Amino acid sequence: MQQTSTLQKAFEINLEESVYGTFAEIGAGQEVARQFFEAGKASRTVAKTISAYDMVFSDSIYGKEPSGRYVCQNRVETMLSYEFDLLIERLQKIRGDSTRFFSFANTVTTGSKTRKIDSHGWMGVRFQLKPNGPINQIVAHIKMKNRSNSLQREALGIVGVNLIHAAYNHIENPEQFILSLIDNLDLSRIEIDMIDFQGEDLKHIDNRLMSLKLVANRLTNAALFSPDGKVLHVADVLFKKPLVLLRGSFSPVTNIHVDMIGSALKEVKKTNKTEPVVFLELNIHDLIQDGKFNNSNFLERVDVLQTLGHPVLISNFFL
Repeated sequence: MQQTSTLQKAFEINLEESVYGTFAEIGAGQEVARQFFEAGKASRTVAKTISAYDMVFSDSIYGKEPSGRYVCQNRVETMLSYEFDLLIERLQKIRGDSTRFFSFANTVTTGSKTRKIDSHGWMGVRFQLKPNGPINQIVAHIKMKNRSNSLQREALGIVGVNLIHAAYNHIENPEQFILSLIDNLDLSRIEIDMIDFQGEDLKHIDNRLMSLKLVANRLTNAALFSPDGKVLHVADVLFKKPLVLLRGSFSPVTNIHVDMIGSALKEVKKTNKTEPVVFLELNIHDLIQDGKFNNSNFLERVDVLQTLGHPVLISNFFL
């Protein structure tokens, strides 16, 4: 099936007069908003764009970041919330009965051939599916693999348009939603290693299954969620912490698994003052039955694993 181009996706949204919102982008230009302006008829969609690069300006708008890290999930969620609330405050009375409002935000850091740092960032969209409807939110973490700064910005713009377009067009089909995020890109340029869906209209989406789909469709090599099913970012959880990893099919979970974790923790604690993190790893290939992923079998295994109180890692790593 032929993919819709990035500009065509932006143009389709621009033609939909009920969709109206703001763009807040920090760290890589305003590549997502630019696509909507370049597509034409952006006045039907864009209420405002903003790029608060300076930290003083950014802090005066969104507040200081408690962690001191500005490329993080909390920052993008703060941006989304602030911009959406401002949109409602100023425009709800004027056009709220006919408008599905949204706010889009990203905060990223880019590298280059000479500035060899990880190029990554957080992006999200806060949106309504119907006028005066519930507020929903989708947040994702992405990695840009190109060393060229311009190609990183281009990839960021494409994924941003894909995310907004998918939120309004593919929300009832999670598989199509995930695959559409990399339309007009290939996996050598981008990685999406975490995605989180929240909101009244998104209750049919299980974030654990979406983590599985990211790995199954090779958008990332590993995805993680907590014992209560909350999606986690692997790098943040592991930051400066030792790891105890137990891989298995866990079909079923046995006392041997529990004993192995306990013994490993005792050994790691002998040489580390920092409390270790325990991951229970399910390999994607252990979840395939008759050439297909069995979602119900996956969820059954995960439900049991979560009772052990440790994060569950889904991976496609071979040993």
